[in-house]
Amino acid sequence: MPLAHPSDHRPHARGDVSVNPIFTREPVEIPRHRMPAGELDPDTAYQVVHDELMLDGNARLNLATFVTTWMEPQARTLMAECFDKNMIDKDEYPRTAELEQRCVHMLAELWHAPEAARPTGCSTTGSSEACMLAGLAMKRRWQHGGGGQGRPNIVMGVDVQVCWEKFADYWEVEARLVPMAGDRFHLTAEEAVKYCDENTIGVVAVLGSTFDGSYEPVAEICAALDRLQEDDGWDIPVHVDGASGAMIAPFCDPDLVWDFRLDRVCSINTSGHKYGLVYPGVGWVVWRDAAVLPEDLVFRVNYLGGDMPTFALNFSRPGAQVAAQYYTFLRLGFAGFERVQSYSREVATGLAGRIAKLGPFRLLTDGRELPVFAFTVADGEPFSVFDVSAALRERGWLVPAYTFPAGREDLAVLRIVVRTGFTHDLADLLIDDLTACLPRLREQSGPARGNEAASFSHGAAK
Repeated sequence: MPLAHPSDHRPHARGDVSVNPIFTREPVEIPRHRMPAGELDPDTAYQVVHDELMLDGNARLNLATFVTTWMEPQARTLMAECFDKNMIDKDEYPRTAELEQRCVHMLAELWHAPEAARPTGCSTTGSSEACMLAGLAMKRRWQHGGGGQGRPNIVMGVDVQVCWEKFADYWEVEARLVPMAGDRFHLTAEEAVKYCDENTIGVVAVLGSTFDGSYEPVAEICAALDRLQEDDGWDIPVHVDGASGAMIAPFCDPDLVWDFRLDRVCSINTSGHKYGLVYPGVGWVVWRDAAVLPEDLVFRVNYLGGDMPTFALNFSRPGAQVAAQYYTFLRLGFAGFERVQSYSREVATGLAGRIAKLGPFRLLTDGRELPVFAFTVADGEPFSVFDVSAALRERGWLVPAYTFPAGREDLAVLRIVVRTGFTHDLADLLIDDLTACLPRLREQSGPARGNEAASFSHGAAK
């Protein structure tokens, strides 16, 4: 059954779509929730859908999403040429399958996999599916190793994306979420080991928290787990959720050791449709080597005339995003990715610094890791972060306001994600609009919108 949405219950909603009278050869009314009895002219059908989608706003001004909102025209053309290719039909579309494998090779090399020449990995519909697959592999390895005497658990910071909580729920694994405390907004090595035991299937380290853009200390977490194994004998692997950071750190932080250079890292995922610079939806997951992906999770299907190994939650899906990912890797190369991602970080840090200088805001992070930063309203101001978000929305900007999770529910922040296509010029316009909002906000007697009025739902799509 479809999930209910608040818009489905609007008491004033019209039962039909009202068509512009200029389309005189068409019916004036078109049913909204059932199929029309007859056909429509294609131009009319297009215009009806197009007009309604205009109310979604301008995706380029959406500073909430991590998802790519701009690609070159050549990439858009290439994707249109591949919309009809089913990614799963590897025998029918062998070149598309080859492009997928080339992307896996490139990522395995980028992340220093020990067997990069023979990588183990695949494309997915996004990081949510990639995380599910990585989690399943960790659980199955734990089971093959004899497991513990109790229910399997997975340790992670409360800042993880919601897909990890879904994984734990759907596959009956206890989610051990380490809460925030004070100025600690993500998982640390010290806290991680406190939650581990013989039933821990793995620890998830996030390279780029969606709450504030900060990196979790992967190397420190791995070192702490090394010591834990020496003391207690528990060999606990680490999965790096690099949905965003795995396509930032290799180019902007080459000396940061977070990937397969750490022996305890068993798998890494990323979102090709985030800082992989591709439109939604493509993700990637790579394992250290074939040994850490249990063979009994891989299905071998006699499909369309060939033996096809597959490890996926989805079956049919378009090959367009994979082709676009390969195009992007070819188009930019290492130097191009370094230039593009460094520019995004430059815009983020510059914008964060200018917001801090406005006076009524306090930075939590400044964009020096992910090109993402969070800030809150300084003490004594007569408005809330939700008031700021609403004021910016009036000018077309989507800047999310939300409260932090367990341990810091008292802290409400605004977060800005800088992506490809968000330039210094757009940052100037944002500062202009934010500055223009401040006099009106400071005339308030108190916050007009509280936490309960927040419309932003954290847990952006992967």
